[in-house]
Amino acid sequence: MENCIFCKIIKGEIPTKKVYEDEEILAFYDINPAAPIHILVIPKKHIDCIAHLNKEDEVLVGKIYGVINKIAEEKGFKEQGFRVIVNSGKDGGQEVMHLHFHILAGRKLGEKIV
Repeated sequence: MENCIFCKIIKGEIPTKKVYEDEEILAFYDINPAAPIHILVIPKKHIDCIAHLNKEDEVLVGKIYGVINKIAEEKGFKEQGFRVIVNSGKDGGQEVMHLHFHILAGRKLGEKIV
């Protein structure tokens, strides 16, 4: 997607502070953090949102959760706890229409949302 900010980050057109990268996944610090640690994890394949996942994307999403766990361990917040948020669509609060997972950590995050 030519106007997608995350696709531009993946292509290296917009600099970011990377946390993790492989052939399929990129993780980087959010430029407008909502917690002391706020990392975004995105697939390099452009997928608009959860509602647009295909059957073949299930393995990729599982791998993303494995990467989230690896990041939590490497950054030292796995045992204290963290929150993973995925918004889907405009009414779901999604601002960038490229599937992304927010990792929030570094402080007590308050009451359960659900």
